[in-house]
Amino acid sequence: MIYLDYQATTPLAPEAREAMLRWLEGPGEGDGFANPSSTHKGGRAAAAAVEVARDQVAALLPKGGRVFFTSGATEALNWALFRGAELMPGGVAGLSIEHAGSLQCLERLNATILPVDGAGLASPPDDALIPEGGIVATMLVNNEVGTIQPVADFAAAAHARNSLLLCDAVQGYGRVAIPDGADLIALSAHKIHGPKGIGALWVKDGVDLPPFMFGGAQEQGMRSGTVSPALCAGFGAAAALAADRFDTDASHVERLWSLALDMLPEWTINGDADRRYHGNLNVRREGVNGLRLMSDAREIAFSLGSACGSGSGKVSHVLRAMGVSEADARASIRLGWGRYTSEQNLRDGLSAIKDAARLQGVN
Repeated sequence: MIYLDYQATTPLAPEAREAMLRWLEGPGEGDGFANPSSTHKGGRAAAAAVEVARDQVAALLPKGGRVFFTSGATEALNWALFRGAELMPGGVAGLSIEHAGSLQCLERLNATILPVDGAGLASPPDDALIPEGGIVATMLVNNEVGTIQPVADFAAAAHARNSLLLCDAVQGYGRVAIPDGADLIALSAHKIHGPKGIGALWVKDGVDLPPFMFGGAQEQGMRSGTVSPALCAGFGAAAALAADRFDTDASHVERLWSLALDMLPEWTINGDADRRYHGNLNVRREGVNGLRLMSDAREIAFSLGSACGSGSGKVSHVLRAMGVSEADARASIRLGWGRYTSEQNLRDGLSAIKDAARLQGVN
């Protein structure tokens, strides 16, 4: 299989796997399975590993905040929105292209949905749509079309109305700079070559967010439940590697982007071509049936959009919010690549996709 679905998940980095192994071992010599809340030697060692990982994750974030580990970004977004709405009851607003992890929360909170333009970029903040003393949710990089949203502009607009800014940084963390101004930031480890099952919520100093779960003193009393040192260590190692390789990874992604554009000149890009993360290419071609294309090119892993909504049969809510017709949305596919994608992988994968399109009569 040639893997071109980096927005859904990324391969586990060998360094992250190695960092996790010690905290999965035992019983025996070098036991690393202890509960980090325990006060004996093993517990203290496990707790120290969690704190090292916390610092590694925080190193890629703005200064002046706290990282709380969660089961993933969806939990972090639920925590920020539902508990944040208790803290800031003035109302909620969020972009129409938010990930389902935010969007479904926004719907349940009767939020104001903020529009985007045809390029997949948020329209300039409208004070009439920004709540007073509430929360505004603005993702950093869209997971379906890769566009980079003007988070700093929305943070300024939110703060001008005494509201908080929540940023879903899942697709941007470790890949693009995190802008200043956010009060809450949601993260996921498995999108940066870390393990699945762990994410984080960054909370700016001075934001008194209520706890998410009760029952123990874990995560500074904010999220009860036994913390996994192995998952934390894997997340931390992946974050540290992303920091070390930031420029190298970015250059590699740009080379792959240029290669893809050269190979797909007849396809139309969905979303702004420049103001986006270039490891995400969402394209469409008239006459293509995206679902059939996936079946005919089954040795190539790519997608029609968000993995979280891939089984629904519905067209992408992101493309529809951009004004893309239903027919064009069904003719669209999402390709994603990154650190472990070779140029040959991409050439072979795109060639197979083009061959599959020809089976549909599209030259």
